[in-house]
Amino acid sequence: MELQLALDLVNIPEALALVKEVEEHIDIVEIGTPVVINEGLRAVKEMKEAFPNLKVLADLKIMDAAGYEVMKASEAGADIITILGQAEDMSIKGAVEEAKKQGKQILVDMIAVKDLAGRAKEVDEMGVDYICVHTGYDLQAVGKNSFDDLKTIKSVVKNAKTAIAGGIKMDTLAEVVEVNPDLVIVGGGIANQDDKKAAAEKMQQMIKQG
Repeated sequence: MELQLALDLVNIPEALALVKEVEEHIDIVEIGTPVVINEGLRAVKEMKEAFPNLKVLADLKIMDAAGYEVMKASEAGADIITILGQAEDMSIKGAVEEAKKQGKQILVDMIAVKDLAGRAKEVDEMGVDYICVHTGYDLQAVGKNSFDDLKTIKSVVKNAKTAIAGGIKMDTLAEVVEVNPDLVIVGGGIANQDDKKAAAEKMQQMIKQG
């Protein structure tokens, strides 16, 4: 089980400073969609240059022109690139094809997918590397989480690794670890803590014991 830190509400200098604090306790650093929109793929490039030992995920949430966008993110140094589960099959297949060419990985974000089990099964057969259940900010605000969704995809996914994102905090992590995803994605649960290093270290311990 790996731990990914999602950076959403920071600029490049803040992102670099934050990762410096926690780098020894995380496996993957995510340049979140808001950061990509604000700063461009330069954020991915600077993060990879500063922390070559960490995997960097570019959360592009690709919906179209998938091969091209995967190529550009790869050039910037991304190890993993995200595409939406809602995207056309052709787009997902195009993303996988380009990622394989570049030696990179694809994570499918299942945010807003209605038939989770059905779609997870389909994208799993397309050769993606990760399938991620994700409760977005707007649903977290009304108390939703992805724990049951994780169980749903775990029951059908045969090839890809499974991941979970959205509102995971210290007090809900044990529940997540129990379902045994391959990747746990945490944002504010680390980034908004006073002692970020201690939070990341504790979460890493819980994940490694899981």
